[in-house]
Amino acid sequence: MKTIERYVFGSFLSSFMLAFLVLTFVLTIGLMVQIVGYILSGLPMRLVGEFTMVSFPETLQWTMPLALLVSSVLVFSRMSADSEIAAMRACGVNLLSVMKWPILFGLACSLIGFYVNNEIVPRGHELRRSLKAKVSVDTGLDVLEPGRVITDFPKLKLYFGAKEGNWVYDLIVIDYSNPKFDRMITASKALVESRGRDIALDLYNMTIDPVDENHPAMARANRAQHVVKDALKKSKYSKKEKDLRLMELIGRIRDDAAQAEKCKGGSNAGNMDRKLVLRDLCELKVELSKRFVFAMASFCFVLVGIPLGIKAQRKESTIGMAIALAVSLGYYLIVILMLSLHKNYSLHPELLIWSAVLACLVLASRLIPRNL
Repeated sequence: MKTIERYVFGSFLSSFMLAFLVLTFVLTIGLMVQIVGYILSGLPMRLVGEFTMVSFPETLQWTMPLALLVSSVLVFSRMSADSEIAAMRACGVNLLSVMKWPILFGLACSLIGFYVNNEIVPRGHELRRSLKAKVSVDTGLDVLEPGRVITDFPKLKLYFGAKEGNWVYDLIVIDYSNPKFDRMITASKALVESRGRDIALDLYNMTIDPVDENHPAMARANRAQHVVKDALKKSKYSKKEKDLRLMELIGRIRDDAAQAEKCKGGSNAGNMDRKLVLRDLCELKVELSKRFVFAMASFCFVLVGIPLGIKAQRKESTIGMAIALAVSLGYYLIVILMLSLHKNYSLHPELLIWSAVLACLVLASRLIPRNL
C-alpha cells in the first residue's frame, strides 16, 4: 500500500470508527433503557443477559452502512475542500487507487452484514420469541409490554394498561382453559402470580362473564381470586420468516415452490390454495432479498459517498451530513416501499426491492468517472 493510499485509508478508518460508535450509541439508547428497566424490576440476570446478547447485534445492519456513508462523505469532502484532491490530480495520482481501499473495506462490511442478517439477526428474533413463550408469569410480565394484547400464553390472552412489578392495572383477561366455554375477566387492578403451571389472579373491582357453566350470567365483586389452570403449559413454537436462517429460508422457498407447482391447474379450491402458497412464497423471497439488500447497503454507500464527498467542495460538515442523510433516506425508503408490496406477489416485490441497489450502482457509475 502506497503512502498516500495508507494516509487516505487511515483517515477513512478513524472516521468510520468514530461514526460507528456514535451511531451505535444513539441506536441503542432505547435498548439500554429497556435493559436497565428489566434489571430494576427484578428480572433474572440470566434472562437480561440473553435479551442483551440477541438485541445488540441487530443494530449492526443499520450502524455499519450509515457509518461507512458518513465517513466516505466527510473524509473525501474535507480532502476536496483542503485541495488535497486537486494536489493528487496535479501529481498524476490515479484517484481510483485512492478509492480502492475504502471500497474494498465497504465490500468486506457487506460480507459481514450478510452473515449478520442471515445468521445472527434471525437467531435474535427466535430467542426473543422463545423467551416470551417459556418464561413464567413472575418474570414474563417484565418482558411483556403494556398497551397491547398479549398472546404469549397458550390458554389465555392478556391486556393491561400499566404495570408495577407483578401488579397490573386496567386488566382484561380472556380465559380459554375450560374447553366448554371462554371466560372474560376485567379488573381495575390485579396481582398476577404463578403457581406451578397455573396463573393466580388476585382481582380488585372485577367482573367475570360467565361465572361458570352452571351460572352463565356476569358477576361483579370488589375483590376475588381466580386461577387459570395449566396456563403456562408450554406451547409449540412455530418459526416465522424473520426467525429462519439462510439455509432454512431457502428450504422453505423450495418447499413452497414445489407445493405451488402441484396446485397448478387444479379445481377452484386448488387455485385458492395455490394463491395462498404463492403469497407465502413471495413473503419468503422478499425476506431473503431484504437481507441481501440490507447487506449491500455498505458497499453501495461507499461507492456513492466517495464521489459525492469529492463533489461537495466545502469545508462545512453540514453539507456532508445532508448528503449522507439524503442518500440513506432514499435507499431505505425504496426498500420500505418494496416491502409494503410483499403480499402482491404478481408485482414481484422480491425483484423490485433490488432497485435500491441498482439506483446506487447507476449513480456511482456516473459520479465516479466525473470526479477522477
